[in-house]
Amino acid sequence: MLGTRRQQFCMKAFFTTALSAMLGFGLPLTRLAAQPAQSLDMGFYGPETIEWKAGPAAIPPGAKMAVLEGDPTKEGPFVVRFQFPEGYRVTVISGTLFLAMGENLDRSAAKTLTAGTYGFWAAGMKHTAWSQGETVIQLHGIGPWQINYVNPADDPRNAKK
Repeated sequence: MLGTRRQQFCMKAFFTTALSAMLGFGLPLTRLAAQPAQSLDMGFYGPETIEWKAGPAAIPPGAKMAVLEGDPTKEGPFVVRFQFPEGYRVTVISGTLFLAMGENLDRSAAKTLTAGTYGFWAAGMKHTAWSQGETVIQLHGIGPWQINYVNPADDPRNAKK
């Protein structure tokens, strides 16, 4: 009788261990499989290697843009940096960015975002942003990315040439 009980105990211990191992290793693998595919490429950008170019027509003249990963005009993840002359998910790399929410500019209600600040807000949320001195920001998002001006007269794309 003791032999049978010992055998049952050993079988229970074996199945419990096996089930724990399968769950322990299997569940993380299902999470990995559910994640979108990542690029197999690798990229590192030191400050001296970043290629700054004129931004799209939707951003103010003099502003520059660097695409670090992806394509902001297409569907999928991207990372871009913007450099604004004096006067989403976003990281302020250097300088100071001011952000006021709403359709009307209210400078007194603006948030001050200094170097090292990270912020985010919902897609389509109306806001106004401006910089103090030269400011570099990094934007993270899922494309396609676009700028829609609350006041069409403010859109540089509508400027008379």
